[in-house]
Amino acid sequence: MVLVLPAGGKALSGDKLLDALVAAAVKQGDFEHKAGQTLYLHQAAGMNCARLLLVSAKDGSAKAFRSALNAALAALKGRAVRHLAVVLAGAQPDATHAESLALALENAHYVYRHTKPSAVAAKAPVKVSLLCDTSAHAAVKAGLKQGEAIAAGVTLARECANRPGNHCTPTWLGEEAQRMGKANGLKVKVLDRKAIEKLGMGSFLSVSRGSDEPPRFIVIEYQGASKTEAPVVLVGKGITFDTGGISLKPAPEMDEMKYDMGGAASVLGTLRAVAELKPKLNVVGLIPTCENMPSGRATKPGDVVVSMSGQTIEVLNTDAEGRLILCDALTYAERYKPAAVVDVATLTGAIIIALGNHQAGLFASDDALAEQLLAASRTAQDPCWRMPLDEEYDEGLKSHYADMANVGSRAGGSITAAKFLQRFTGKFPWAHLDVAGVAHRSGAAKGATGRPVGLLTHFVLARARKA
Repeated sequence: MVLVLPAGGKALSGDKLLDALVAAAVKQGDFEHKAGQTLYLHQAAGMNCARLLLVSAKDGSAKAFRSALNAALAALKGRAVRHLAVVLAGAQPDATHAESLALALENAHYVYRHTKPSAVAAKAPVKVSLLCDTSAHAAVKAGLKQGEAIAAGVTLARECANRPGNHCTPTWLGEEAQRMGKANGLKVKVLDRKAIEKLGMGSFLSVSRGSDEPPRFIVIEYQGASKTEAPVVLVGKGITFDTGGISLKPAPEMDEMKYDMGGAASVLGTLRAVAELKPKLNVVGLIPTCENMPSGRATKPGDVVVSMSGQTIEVLNTDAEGRLILCDALTYAERYKPAAVVDVATLTGAIIIALGNHQAGLFASDDALAEQLLAASRTAQDPCWRMPLDEEYDEGLKSHYADMANVGSRAGGSITAAKFLQRFTGKFPWAHLDVAGVAHRSGAAKGATGRPVGLLTHFVLARARKA
């Protein structure tokens, strides 16, 4: 059993024996009322469970509950647990606590094994229970179902993003979208180079020119409402490997550029979760995917390309390629007459300088849409922070030779990148999530996080409830 003690660990469980055990542990100095503190007790006298783990939470919120569960599951790592029963002391869990439990379990037991089959995953419990009164049963059951669907989407996003660039190619990503769609009742089509050329996506194609891997444009459709209802469109950046092109990146940490399709991975994961939860809403996922490589055919700094919108772009820096593929996908989104469009991209290093690795950057042309995404981020515990889109930032994109340049000055780089995208979004409410700082981790914990699948799923579900 895992006993989560909120309010700094001072809340009582309501069970005299449990409360006495906690009091004794505190008195003896074995347990402290500090968030994240744990104490493992084996065959505690009088307890029906063989093992008891005490864990302290900052308070009774779902966020603190999830943090406490992360600490508890880390403490249980390596132990064979058949049935994990979780108790929230002094309070009744609700749907948000239940969802937090499902997501904490996903995080604790996910291990990438595709190219490392020797990796050993922590053994998951055969059964997991969140104990509650009968009055809370329906809410907890619904929260678990929702959490399991989001966790499955997060796992899919992590699996795609963690694959090396020679495994996760644009072709493979298209095939994976088709597999996911077939398994979950989604309509999926994957356009090849010839079809992309026919659409006039000159900006997107300019990025793919240097690679031997052919580009793909993935379209995923979920229909949960009438065909006449305007959909929400999610657009994910799918650069499966980014060398920077002719504007070559420095070698250190270039291996992490396999994560440059984190936006695409999160859109796939979100559609996976949405298909399972079946909200009464239409959702479309658009994923332009290719590699950005240097070669004799590659786009050069100073080249001018023609976007699908007809606007011309001077490519001053080939390493600012994400916006070049997204802009054509945003133009393609117009055909759906969408209710809203949200693009997701590991777009700029500048957003990491601004916000670090905790908050994603949110840019929006529509205040109501921005508030919906901020609310979803809070509910999902998948935080983002709204950034400015003042028209003065447009000045940095002026070009002598085209309608716009693809980069401005270094100052405010994440903002000018968003301003570039905004030029292709005049026909619908639009928001942009720059997830460069949150889609993956570096260092000892290197790997994809699956963010912002939680945020996007909650955004879609909230839109459905208001429809």
